[in-house]
Order: sequence, then structure tokens, then C-alpha cells
Amino acid sequence: MKRNLHRWLMLALASVCTQVFAVEDADLGKYWTSDATRVPYRAIITPGREHNELLPLIVFLHGAWQDGDDNEDQLAGHGNGSMELVDDAMDGDIPLVYIAPQVEDEYWPPERVAAVVRDALAHFPIDPKRIYLTGISDGGTGVWDALKAWPACFAAGIPMSGMTEIAGLASIRDVPQWIFHGAKDNDTNIETGYDGAMVGSRAVVRALRAMGSKPHYSEYPEGMHPIWQQAYATDELLQWLLDQRLRTPPCDFEHLPAPGSLDAAGAYGKR
Repeated sequence: MKRNLHRWLMLALASVCTQVFAVEDADLGKYWTSDATRVPYRAIITPGREHNELLPLIVFLHGAWQDGDDNEDQLAGHGNGSMELVDDAMDGDIPLVYIAPQVEDEYWPPERVAAVVRDALAHFPIDPKRIYLTGISDGGTGVWDALKAWPACFAAGIPMSGMTEIAGLASIRDVPQWIFHGAKDNDTNIETGYDGAMVGSRAVVRALRAMGSKPHYSEYPEGMHPIWQQAYATDELLQWLLDQRLRTPPCDFEHLPAPGSLDAAGAYGKR
């Protein structure tokens, strides 16, 4: 999602350049998935782990302007604010795993997301019942795409300034979601997206609620496209996220079914 975006991205990055953070980019290790796709990703475990406990995993999906293969650009602007969740975890002595993968084009194929999660599960002590997805712009769209592909596998999603098709939403109506969007988004219209099959967050929320879903929704009346610095700074966001967990057996990311073949109840009964 690159239209009309460069100026707003610079403003968003400028808003964080003078802040002091608990975690710096260099604190995140560099990894590449071991499969043929070799997806690059950055990762960190926050302190506080005790008794070999398994930790929640937060996966951040970047926007279109951070695509590439340098394994660095996805952390620009403090991960576009997403690393605020890491700062909050460190301030609260909350152990978790945060990873930020990178793709080479604007689109987030669900298979790439799954590949990164699968690799992270092999490297870090992750609780497979507490895997969370969040993303901005194209990454927000990527969150919805991955949830639709395997809704039984992710404990929650936080898409920001994204869009998705109404088709497939029924499969994720029971997946906890906190959705963020600016009402004056000048890139991804909050109602119509890009005026194609995919619609913006307000329309998605309306459709989900009509299906009986109860997503959290934060809309910023004066917000343009890059609202994520403000959104990730929401006081209760991290705690809300960590309160979510699968109530069914976790997915085996080594042997996932075909995308879209398993709804949120999955083969395991009611979620």
C-alpha cells in the first residue's frame, strides 16, 4: 500500500526519532527460516522467564515500504511502533518472544507467515497456544489473510490500517481481534479499501459484528494512514493480547492443512 504514503511515513518515523526505548534494533537477533524460502526475521526474548515456562509469541508484519531482504528495514521507526509492546513487556518484567519477519514484495503470503512461526517454534520456548499476529497496512491485510488461512492456529490478531475481503470472515469470527484504523486514512479507505473486493476496517468490523463476533475496534477520527505509533502505545493493548489463548489443542506447524480448510473450531471442536 504505497499510494500517498511516503510523506506520511516520514512523519510517523520522525515522531519516534527523539524517544528513548527500552530495546534497540541491535538487541534483536537476525534469523532466516531453514526452509527453501529463507524468510528473514528479527527476534528477541524479553527477560523474566522462570521454571522453563513456554512464552507467548508476537509476530509483527511490516508494511509495503519496508519490504526487501536486508533483515533490517522491517524494524524502522521502532518496528513502526510495534516494539512498544516489547518495551512494555520489559518494563513489566513480562517474558515473551517478539519476531519481525520481512518479505521481498508488498504481499504477505500466509505460507510465509507460517514458515516464520514454524522456524521460531524450533528456536525459542514458545507456547503454541499463545501465538499472536499483528501488522500495519499491507501487514494488517497479511494478518487477516493468515487468520483466514489457519484460524485455529492463532490466539489473536491485531490488524492496523489494513483491508480484506468480506469472504472468509465467517471463519475468523471467533478469533479475538483488536482492529485499528484512522477515519481519514488517505491510503486505505476505512470503508472501501482500494475500491476493489477488499474493504477497510470499518466495513470489516461491521461484517464481523453482524456474524455475532465481538472484535475490539479503535478508530481515530482525525487519523490518516500511519496511526500505528499511537495504536501500539495503547495502555491495555499488551495485557489484552496476553490474555488471549487457544482453548483447543494447538496447531502442528510442521504439518498444517491446506489454507482455508480448517475454521476456528477446527478439527478440535468448539474454540
